[in-house]
Amino acid sequence: MPIRILHTDDHSLIRAGARALLETLRDLEVFGEASDGRMALELIEKKRPDLVLMDIGMSGMNGLETTVRIKKDYPGTKVIILSMHSSEEYVWQALRAGANGYMLKDSGLAELETSIRTVLNGETYLTPSINKKVVMDYMSRMETEKSPHERLTRRQREVLQLLAEGNTVKEIAWELNLNVKTVETHRAQLMDRLDIHDIPGLVRYAIRMGIIEEDR
Repeated sequence: MPIRILHTDDHSLIRAGARALLETLRDLEVFGEASDGRMALELIEKKRPDLVLMDIGMSGMNGLETTVRIKKDYPGTKVIILSMHSSEEYVWQALRAGANGYMLKDSGLAELETSIRTVLNGETYLTPSINKKVVMDYMSRMETEKSPHERLTRRQREVLQLLAEGNTVKEIAWELNLNVKTVETHRAQLMDRLDIHDIPGLVRYAIRMGIIEEDR
């Protein structure tokens, strides 16, 4: 049976390029594509892929949040984060979310195949340009304590991303099927937990944490 892969990225050209590359490799099949996290979760529920190639910066539900939910609900599915960012903090966020691998979008076909086969073999893959020792040392220091972001509830993380993307409270209420008062409560609670009390501060935090990309 071929290795079944779901590719999640909000850029259709990137998805098409990755599919064209992967289809040249033996025993790999890109069975589906998703443009955001929610669509990815729906496809995973229906098709149960072996592996998900996951972009970080997607609107609505970013790749980190989607990865957290995949590892909770579908632990047998492996996740490799594809990112433009090589900083250790981005890598750390991805690994804390449960990702099995992290590689850069400008990597070649050979590395993409290596990363896929590495994680399916039960190992963690980090692209060679990333300082693995720095990442692992950082993770070992943080293992015993949760970051402020991890102390947010799932709903608070959703509200945070939508706020950082420029949505109003009413728009967020519609998107999440909540009433306005509930969204306002989540906003107040997440600001209190992060000790950030204005929207520009939340936007800067979201960019730094890889929740949204700077150009959004």
